[in-house]
Order: sequence, then structure tokens, then C-alpha cells
Amino acid sequence: MDKRYHRILLKLSGEALSGERGYGIDSNILNQYAGEIKKVMDAGVQVAIVIGGGNIFRGKDVEKTGIDRVQGDHMGMLATLINGLAVQASLEKIGLFTRLLSAVNVEQICEPYIQRRAVRHLEKGRVIIFGAGTGNPFFTTDSAAALRAIEIGADVVLKGTKVDGVYSADPMRDPTATRYTHISFDEVIAKGLNVMDMTAFTLCRENSVPIIVFDMNKPDNLYRLVLGDGDVGTLIS
Repeated sequence: MDKRYHRILLKLSGEALSGERGYGIDSNILNQYAGEIKKVMDAGVQVAIVIGGGNIFRGKDVEKTGIDRVQGDHMGMLATLINGLAVQASLEKIGLFTRLLSAVNVEQICEPYIQRRAVRHLEKGRVIIFGAGTGNPFFTTDSAAALRAIEIGADVVLKGTKVDGVYSADPMRDPTATRYTHISFDEVIAKGLNVMDMTAFTLCRENSVPIIVFDMNKPDNLYRLVLGDGDVGTLIS
């Protein structure tokens, strides 16, 4: 089957897993995402996933509680591993082979992240899930997604969100906002558009890794993207 991308890095927010509740893990969303990922795997695409932990804990929000930022970020890393285990379970339930790789050592639960091993898993047709961010405080899971995409030689970073792309303004507040189908890295910076945190964005820009922001909740969007449908989301390159 013809496809535009051979190896993708799918970035999912933790909040997306919570569905309408806004916290925890919604099994319906989890199963929906698993089905979408299986479609692209069946099309011969290699899939790596980075997922946030904001549905469980956000490290950057802890300062108001009196918890040290470094400790808070470590708590956030553990939250991403909980989400990673949930995604792994849902994928394996529908017959996919997976590996959860962690940037911090929790070897009773999952494998440590080793770049060559991750690439080998992809080559063997396994979905790999990167947990614990970069393993360092003060870096977001957006940064982890950009870094891992570069390390494994991904063709693109696909940022699955609740909106269908990048807009000229907040579409929830400005009814005149228009969606870009394609925009350059430089234009995003010049216009001050919020796509990813600046560390992640700069990593992708400097290493010529395109980013596509799209609505992960719309059925078949992910599948259409990997087959080269230019009407889905916003391409940043």
C-alpha cells in the first residue's frame, strides 16, 4: 500500500486520554486510539509514541503546592509511564506487539531506553512507547517527542490534539481564525503561534523534521495522514 511516511513519531497529550472527564484514563478513548494506530501499522508504517502525563500529574504545576520543581517533574515522568502502560495494554489487546521504553530505570516494569534497541524494535514491527520524557527535569514531553523522533530517524512528528490544526488565532475565541494547511517554521515563530514548546520546536527545525498538528479524535485522520492526505491538519516544515 502506498504511504507517505515510513516511520512516524506520534505525540499524544495525557489530557487527551482523559476524555470528557478531564482526569484519569477513559477506556473508550484508549481503545479508539489503539484502533487508529492498528490501521497505520497494518498499512506497513512503523509507529513510535510519546505520551504526556497531564491527565494524572503535571510537573510544572507543583510549585504552588510547595513541592520542588525537580521532584514534581520526576512525578510527571512516572505519570507518563502509567499512561504508557495503559496504551501498551490496549494495543496488545488487539494483537499488536509493543515495547515500553523508559528514560529512567524501572526495569521491573519496562525496558530502559537504548536508541539502537528502539530502532530494532521498530524494524521488527513493534509499536514502541517512550516513557518518562527525556529523563530530565525542566523538559516537556514535547521535547521528548522531538528528541526521540530525531534519534530514531522518524520521517515526521505527528502531534495529535483536540483541534484540527494550527490557526491564525484561537478558534475558540476568534470566529475569524483560519486554519493553515502548510506553514514554515520561521512563519510560526514570526507570528507567535503556539505549536510546541520552543525547545521541541527548535529541535525539529534544526534537524529538518516536519511537524503535523491534527485532530486525533476524528476517526481515520491518522490513517489519512500517513497515506499523504494534505487536507488533514497543518504541516509545519
